[in-house]
Amino acid sequence: MAYQCLCSRLPCFFQALVAVRRVLLAQHTAFPVSGADLYEELLSSTAILSTGNASLDKLLDSGLYTGELTELAGAPGSGKTQVCFGVAVNLSSVLKQSVLYIDSSGGLSATRLLQLIKARTRSMEEQMEALQRIQVAHAFDVYALLECLHSLRSGAFQQVSGVGTLKAVIVDSVTAVLSHILGGKQTEGMSLMMQVAGELKTIAKDLNVAVLVTNHVTRDGNGSLKAGLGLSWSHVPRTRILLQHVERPGSGLSSLRTATLIKSSRQPCHLTQEFDLRSWGETQDQLQPGPSGKRKLVEEA
Repeated sequence: MAYQCLCSRLPCFFQALVAVRRVLLAQHTAFPVSGADLYEELLSSTAILSTGNASLDKLLDSGLYTGELTELAGAPGSGKTQVCFGVAVNLSSVLKQSVLYIDSSGGLSATRLLQLIKARTRSMEEQMEALQRIQVAHAFDVYALLECLHSLRSGAFQQVSGVGTLKAVIVDSVTAVLSHILGGKQTEGMSLMMQVAGELKTIAKDLNVAVLVTNHVTRDGNGSLKAGLGLSWSHVPRTRILLQHVERPGSGLSSLRTATLIKSSRQPCHLTQEFDLRSWGETQDQLQPGPSGKRKLVEEA
């Protein structure tokens, strides 16, 4: 063998080379794992976080999964930011979990967050505690976003005294910092986009948090809506939901939205649910562990 020939030429022992080879294989070779082992690992490490909206939870197979990246795609005004507000408030006020909200579009409204929290509880103390669990970071360019994500991986946001362990990261929106650096002669844009994608997926896995991002939409050759940022980004989210207005004659500006599942490994695609942005959380069910057997975080007593 190759290393036997090497032994005859170098002043070292054959057994030593074999030992080095064994260590290198153990550190860098991917060993096969049984499906049963993977399933047991999933049950022990994955939590399902309710969005606070029964319709979205149904599409997402009970809610957001820790360790995964979920995307909300939609046109301007489709309700992406309002959904992010609702998810953040449900996690902080109902599930008592800490959330990192990365605002890259300037759309974050503390007043709206407090309004949603007040709909959950009348206690001023509980309202303030819920607000404290929502950590906010602003990142208005891709470099600021990458710096924020690096800080998160290093532990800067993982634990805040008195507000619990971080369970979700919301980025609203990835489009705001990526769309203008893609295309044309900007060759660095694709590399930066994939760095952001890699950081988000690594954070989801390594920190065991649910990652929720928002994206814009474009139209394909047939005129159908599709998520933006191109083919390379389309492989990044594990689950993608398309938000759209519900337009009804004579109804004026409606708060009704449809949510359509356009990418999922758990549910059939093209399932659609309708919900009202104004009644966020009013139809929430106290779901017990679903048929998958994975644990779902429910409201604390």
